[in-house]
Amino acid sequence: MSELGVLFDLILLGTLVWLAWRLLASADLFKAVVLFIAFGLLLALAWARLGAPDVALAEAAIGAGITGALLLVALRRLGPETERMRRHAPTIGQRLSARLLVGIAGAAVALLVARALLGLPAVAPGLAPRVAEDLAQSGVAHPVTAVLLNFRGFDTLLEVGVLVLAVLGIWCLNEAPQLAPAQPDSPVLLGLVRLLLPLLMVAGGYLLWLGAHAPGGAFQGGALLAAAAVLGLLAGFALPRRWSGLPLRLMLAAGLAVFLAVGAAPLLGGGWFLAYPPGAAKTLILLIETLLTGSIAAVLAVAVVGGRPGEAAASYPPLAEPPVGKETS
Repeated sequence: MSELGVLFDLILLGTLVWLAWRLLASADLFKAVVLFIAFGLLLALAWARLGAPDVALAEAAIGAGITGALLLVALRRLGPETERMRRHAPTIGQRLSARLLVGIAGAAVALLVARALLGLPAVAPGLAPRVAEDLAQSGVAHPVTAVLLNFRGFDTLLEVGVLVLAVLGIWCLNEAPQLAPAQPDSPVLLGLVRLLLPLLMVAGGYLLWLGAHAPGGAFQGGALLAAAAVLGLLAGFALPRRWSGLPLRLMLAAGLAVFLAVGAAPLLGGGWFLAYPPGAAKTLILLIETLLTGSIAAVLAVAVVGGRPGEAAASYPPLAEPPVGKETS
């Protein structure tokens, strides 16, 4: 690695530590959320520098993007409670105590990580040789996709199950609030959203296709599609009522249901769970990836919206106000 690269990595590491410190010590919740998003984006850059583009994409899309949006929505719902917290700012003693505690905890974690790093062998054995040896039988050409959907597909299946269960929990809490204003704030914003929506959808589909032989796949593509959905909702678009019932539920569960069905099918013939039939792995993984992309997009969008679809879902463009004297009760 060149000296310039080492200098860049040191600056990146120092900035990450500084951002982590600032967001944990910040008494302003909005400022802390903005710092968290910046931290996630720089962390994605760090993963890219470490040669893990798949993790970098997931961190940028889900860690910084979707999670940041979730925190902003939560902050917006706090509303007056946030103002009350600002008025009752912590005292100097409380701030110093919190920073001292965070500093001690951070130093302890740093020492543990340094000790673990020093104990690692000079050349990590890893499972990369085993993955490369069996890659031709996995049905895909990218080792990460092969691990996630073939060699260790059980982990991915459980992760998708957790996401679906999270949606069930969210829907049990409350009805989804109206994210969009009654009228668009700006025609410029509306035009920009109309330009970005198709680009995000194409990029999501491209990441899905790319996952077979390069960094990408269902989670990254689904995160982009979820971002497109949330952006549209914030701009005033709304899911038509006929799509917010059974079709939405089918979309949420389709990825997990097909993943389970494909995994359980070999058991009927005396095989192992998730042991794809020879020659059919590519087709089955493509089917699972495609359905998972839609399910993950729907799950993440529902998580950001924060509730089940309402009975009186709005439509876009907003309906004109009824003439005076013709209002319905």
